[in-house]
Amino acid sequence: MSRTNFQELLDAGAHFGHLARKWNPKMAPYIFDQKNGIHIIDLHKTIVKIDEAAEVMKELAKSGRKILFVATKKQGKDIVSQKAASVNMPSVTERWAGGMLTNFPTIRKAIKKMSTIDKMKEDGTFDKLAKRERLQVDRQRAKLEKNLGSIRDMSRLPSAVFVVDVQKEANAVKEANRLNIPVFAIVDTCCDPTPIDYVIPANDDATKSIECIMNVLCAAIQEGLEERKLEKDKEVSEEEEAAKPVQKKLRARKGSKADEAEAPEAEQVNTEE
Repeated sequence: MSRTNFQELLDAGAHFGHLARKWNPKMAPYIFDQKNGIHIIDLHKTIVKIDEAAEVMKELAKSGRKILFVATKKQGKDIVSQKAASVNMPSVTERWAGGMLTNFPTIRKAIKKMSTIDKMKEDGTFDKLAKRERLQVDRQRAKLEKNLGSIRDMSRLPSAVFVVDVQKEANAVKEANRLNIPVFAIVDTCCDPTPIDYVIPANDDATKSIECIMNVLCAAIQEGLEERKLEKDKEVSEEEEAAKPVQKKLRARKGSKADEAEAPEAEQVNTEE
């Protein structure tokens, strides 16, 4: 598995925390120093935490589980959406709908509504509606796509949640905590790391910092997915190998039955002679 590069994190500005006067004392173990009134994060500890999170994410992907990525702030939404899609993971980058986890059945109904509208367009029902109704349905479909489109394939609750900016995504963290879903998060010096299971201390305001961390995590997920595929292929080939002797016996048995069926006919011919 690819490891985090110290220089890349440094160049990305991942070490810049928030103003020292706005810090959360619980982040003290991850703070290296203070410079010009800004806390500096200890990147050596960040690397350890990224690699730890990456290892767990790899195992989750390998076991076929889903990780929900959440980043609605402008610095992270595009990169998180793109990277999550590249490893076939769901993401929320527009708005966190209240109850997205705690009231998941209702969210699934909204997603099904989106599918129903799509079917209406396919079977021609949509074209039979009045112009005003078509506009309303289109607006509803666009709204659903914007807020829930990226999780439409998430048929069950995710096995983990990854968050960029713990303060902004406080509702997502609370819902995950309530359901005992593990939370991975990029945590800045002004945030409380207590509700987070896998803390990644880093700058959550810089796009490059978020991208650098996402690259490592998604590479680990991709490895897990590839290993899962290899294991499945191996299982299929083993099953095929195991089935070969059985198939051989069946063919042999079928052949002997055919010989038995032909034998009486031969005897009958002889008696007639």
